[in-house]
Amino acid sequence: MSSKRKLILPTDEEEAAINRGIAADPDTYEVPAEDFAKMKRLGVRGRPKLQNPKISLTVRYDADVVDAFKATGDGWQTRMNDALREWLSQRRA
Repeated sequence: MSSKRKLILPTDEEEAAINRGIAADPDTYEVPAEDFAKMKRLGVRGRPKLQNPKISLTVRYDADVVDAFKATGDGWQTRMNDALREWLSQRRA
């Protein structure tokens, strides 16, 4: 699948102006290559592993059920998960 968007790269002059701005910014800190290499080796990338990771699956629900949860706004999937967990807790022996 290809995007119809065209990538526009800065010209050499624009790139130079950007780099001058970065160099002039007192809050900018460039990490030395040795330190950067150490950071990459630590493997600190992405989110930390969850103790109880979620499982991705495909499931079918009635449209009205999904619509009702979606209508509650962002976080609807978490609320759906919580509702299922509550249902299970009431039925466990």
